[in-house]
Amino acid sequence: MAVTLYKQLVALLLAHGCTFVRQGKGSHEIWQSPLSEKRFTVPTTIKAKPTANAILKQAGVRQRI
Repeated sequence: MAVTLYKQLVALLLAHGCTFVRQGKGSHEIWQSPLSEKRFTVPTTIKAKPTANAILKQAGVRQRI
């Protein structure tokens, strides 16, 4: 069974005030962070912790998975 970290990542992003902007291409979403004031891509099929942590870093969130 493949483990996906998408739900954990989205919960952390929402808890830190990040907002969903729009659906991207394929299985990707575009989010925006009030902390870093940047937009970033979130794939819906995240299977590796380093990938999830890199997304959190782009969002300006210090907490890691």
